Order: sequence, then C-alpha cells, then structure tokens
Amino acid sequence: MAAAVKKRPVSKPKKDEVSKQSRATTQDLDQPWTPAGYTTFKILMSARLCAAWWSIITDCDETFNYWEPTHFLLFNKGFQTWEYSPTYAIRSYGYIWLHALPIKLYKKFLDTNKIVLFYLLRCILGFICALCETYFYKGVCKHYGANTGRLTLWFLLFSAGMFISCSSYLPSSFSMYLTMLAMGTWLLRQYHLSILAIAASTIIGWPFAAALGIPIAWDILLRQKDIRTFVVWSFISLVLFLLPLVQLDSFYYDKLVVAPLNILLYNVFSDHGPDLYGVEPFSFYFLNGFLNFNVMFLAALVCLPVAIIVRWVVRSSDTCIPMWLSLAPMYIWIAIFFTRPHKEERFLFPIYPFFALGGAICLDHIQKLLSYLFPKRSAYHYTDHTNWISVFSGALFTLLSVSRIIAIYQGYHASMDIYVELNKMANDPKIHTLPADRPVNICVGKEWYRFPSSFFLPHDNWHLQFIKSEFRGQLPKAYESGPDATRIIPTHMNDLNLEEPSRYINISRCHYLIDLDLDQESPHEPRYSQMEDWKVLSSVKFLDPTRSHRLLRAFYIPFVSAKYCTYVDYNLLKTTRTKKSRGKSS
Repeated sequence: MAAAVKKRPVSKPKKDEVSKQSRATTQDLDQPWTPAGYTTFKILMSARLCAAWWSIITDCDETFNYWEPTHFLLFNKGFQTWEYSPTYAIRSYGYIWLHALPIKLYKKFLDTNKIVLFYLLRCILGFICALCETYFYKGVCKHYGANTGRLTLWFLLFSAGMFISCSSYLPSSFSMYLTMLAMGTWLLRQYHLSILAIAASTIIGWPFAAALGIPIAWDILLRQKDIRTFVVWSFISLVLFLLPLVQLDSFYYDKLVVAPLNILLYNVFSDHGPDLYGVEPFSFYFLNGFLNFNVMFLAALVCLPVAIIVRWVVRSSDTCIPMWLSLAPMYIWIAIFFTRPHKEERFLFPIYPFFALGGAICLDHIQKLLSYLFPKRSAYHYTDHTNWISVFSGALFTLLSVSRIIAIYQGYHASMDIYVELNKMANDPKIHTLPADRPVNICVGKEWYRFPSSFFLPHDNWHLQFIKSEFRGQLPKAYESGPDATRIIPTHMNDLNLEEPSRYINISRCHYLIDLDLDQESPHEPRYSQMEDWKVLSSVKFLDPTRSHRLLRAFYIPFVSAKYCTYVDYNLLKTTRTKKSRGKSS
C-alpha cells in the first residue's frame, strides 16, 4: 500500500506582517500627488538654465580663482592668484580640469566665441545641479513623505539662493550638488553612493564639506553597524578621487601637493588663517539666509524643535532615520560657520538644500498638528484641509524670492552686460580703429572685482590691466607664459593681502576703461566720464546701494523700488588721447 503523501502546510503571513503590508499599501495610496522624477528634472532644469543665463557673478573669487585658471588651461592666458603659487598650492588644478574638459572638447570641434564657452559651462553646471536635486527630492519623498517632498521641490525651484548658487563655478556649489546626492542616496539607504558623494565633495571640492558627512557616518557605523561598507567604500573613494588629484596637482606644481590638506592647514593651523578677508558680524549669515530663503530660512532654523513637539503631541513614530540625525548636517554646518569671523555668502551654499528641506518639514508638521487638533471626518489625508497653509506659505515664499532675483538682476547685471557690449564694439571698425594685431589694454580701477573673466575679452591681443584705485589689497597677476607657467613661483606675491604696486599700469597706456560713475570722487577714483581724455561709448544702469532704500534695493517692488533706489552709469569709455597726439604730430 502506497504511503500517504503528506501535504506541506501553506505558510500564512503573521498578523503583524499583514498589518504592516496593508499599512504600507494604504500609506502609498493615501499620499498626495507629487511630480514624477523625470517631470521634476525637466522643471528644475528649466529653472537652472534660466539661472545660468541671467545670474551674475557674486564673488570675485569665482572669477580669479576658477574662471581665470580655466581660461589659462584652455588659452594659455589668464590671471593667477597667490593660492595657485607653488609656494602655497592650496587650489587644485584637478578641480579646474574637471570643469575645463567639457568646454575644451566643445572648443576642439566647434570654433566659437569664448562667451559661448562661458555660458556653456554654466549650463552644464545647472544640468548637474538639476540631476542632484532630483535625486535629493526622490529621497525626501521616500523618507519624509510626499507632502514634504513636493514642498521641498517648490522651495528649491524658486529660492533666490538656489538661483545664485546652482550655476556658480565654486567648490561650495560643487559641494552643494554632491551633498544633495549624498542626502538623497542616504535617505534611499544606498550607503555606498552616499560615501562616494561625500568623499568626492570633500576631496575634489571643499575639504570642510566632510562635516556634512558626519551624520551619515554615524548612521552607518553606530546605528547600522555596517563597518565593512564604510571602510571598503572609503578606501575606494580615496583611490578614485585622491590619488588622481594628487598626481595631477603634483604635475602642475612640480612638487608633491595634496591641495585639500593645504587648504585645511592654511585655514585652521596658520597664524592668520582666512581672517584677512571678509570678516563679518554674527548677524551676517542670518541676513544672508533671509535674503535668499526669506521665511523658509526662519522655518528651517526651528524645524527640528517644531517636529519634535508635533510628534510628541500627535504621538507619531519617528522615521527609520531619526529626525535629529537627518537634519544634523545643517545644524553642524551652522555651528561651525556661523561662529567663524570670516564669513562669505558662498560658505552657506552646501546647506542651501537643507533650508528648503527644513522649511518643508516645518510646514508639514504644522499641517499635521492642525489636522490633529481640528480633525475632519471627510478628510482622506491630513493635507486635504490644511493645504491652504502650504499654498499661502509657498505663494509668500515665491513672491519674495522672485522679487529678490529681479532686484539682483536689475541692480547688478550691468557689470556683465558692459563686457558683452565691449565684444560688439571690438568688431565694429567705426569704433575700434586700432590695427587688428595691435595689443589693446582694457583698464579697470575700483571695478576690478566685477570683472567677469577673460572669457569676456574680445580677442587674444586684448588684455585686462589694473590702474590705481583706493583699493589697498593684493590684486591677481597674469600667469607667466610657456609650458611651465604653473610651476614658476610668481614674483611680488604674498598671502597676507598686502598691496603689490607692480600690478598697476599708467592710465596713459589704456585704450578702454570700464568704470562705475559715482558722484563721490577721490584722487585715485575720479569721474572719468567727466574728463576730456575719455569718451563714453556705452552705459548701463547700475544700482548705487549707498543712496538706495535698504529694503527696496534688496527686494524689487514694481513702481515703488524705482522711486527709492538710485541708479548710476556703468560706463565703457574710450581714450581720446590717440586722436590728440596724432593732431599734434601732424
């Protein structure tokens, strides 16, 4: 008789597992609408391309420490700062080549105007920023929920801070991109990508960005106890990023150089450190944060206590990564940089996305609290009857942000517009009458720091020159010529910001002059437009902040700002000395 066949019992899911699955399914269905990843990228990309075209250069460090070395690598001509002297070597040519390579390839196949190359690189930076923002947005939606995700997207999209930083050619912007990527992958539990992103941000971009990776390391090592992943991917990061960087920089400086280490040694362990430049009061970053993120900056500062209180009131559980840990990068950065004497707007770029996230978290928890205190039976989701808070806050934020962006453009874009005009006039034989092969000197005095870069000089024989002004710091110096230019220790160069008179030329050697026509005069800063030796070729209006209303110069209000803001001429002038000398000689 055949043995009876035993049937294997069908395993039934436990009640706890069923309830978890059903809750997860219900939660997904309950989530409010959010744009898909590809739609999000297209929206962000549109905004970032607009910024690449319309935003100004807000910091002369961007011009002289990054655009100028890039121009030198591409065209063997540009300005060198003391940071690129082999004596100090605190800047990396590896970082420069990372940006120069795509426009070098474009230049190789398409012979085009250098201004086009400038804006092409800006568009590439905006493209990369939009990609990283999309990944950040996906991580926020997955971890914090759809409402927080779409609010974060809204604040990223319209903020003046992101408009300024997204296409800036600065290590702080580079670190901002990779911080968003690191945060997005961390929230999606892709630890190896988080480690790679923080490592690239620290090694290639800005070594201080390592502070933003402390909470990620805490989560991996202490909470997850995944030491192997941390060690293995940290080692891979060193091999991928540090070794090529050291090799490339050592080649250009002709000695062993670890640029990230040199930056740390100078800023932390030198006698004077960075405090020679940009020493500002404690309130500087609070004012900057409000200008660039307005009400959401204030909300971001208090988002953690607000979230803790609301969770305690409504008795909701924490996310898989505790709220305090996921927001820790922002508070760590604030604790470090708000207390330093040297303050620059660009130093906040890496945590700009956290201001958007923090503001979104704060609003989301306020909505949860109101829904808990004033429940409605007809409401399917807590946002159904509290969305008016998001709409009102988003509208106010957008209005202030757009107002700020317009104010910056209207007030300060003349400094770039006038160089575009210079290119047009350089090709007009009725205006530029010098022989095509003759060297041409374009001079700047007090406006040296608004020079957008050598990409805006019309031809190779056109040179930017400095004339004496009331500025008493050190100006950059032109690179030496030849294949070993980066290895030569420049003369008359110091790291103490001491004036170097060798930078100046006599104004009689200037063919063109770019100057801001202010009413105030001084022996070294006269009103050139009123002098018979100079003729104004072109003028663009430029804001005079000293004679403008403080609030209305910061935020544009139609029909009102024009009454309370004063504009002066940003002039392109041409010398008339040549004609006079010819008349005398004849």
